[in-house]
Amino acid sequence: MASCREARSAVRVEKFRIWFAWLSGNVITLIIAGATRNISIVTQILFTISFFLLTSVAIRMTNALDRKVLAARREVLGDDLQ
Repeated sequence: MASCREARSAVRVEKFRIWFAWLSGNVITLIIAGATRNISIVTQILFTISFFLLTSVAIRMTNALDRKVLAARREVLGDDLQ
């Protein structure tokens, strides 16, 4: 059972890192967008697209980690449903 607990705590740390990176990236994007708001609408569109891409990647990484911890749990508990 210790292996499952270690996997869950490692996944929790990685999720925190992923979402902290997401937040940091979006704050940097907002700062740049604020500095360039008088330049062009194209930059605003690019920053909006980058927001959606960052969010999509963060969600996919979080889901992958969830699948990994579920597989570790199944391995430890012997719940092979496949």
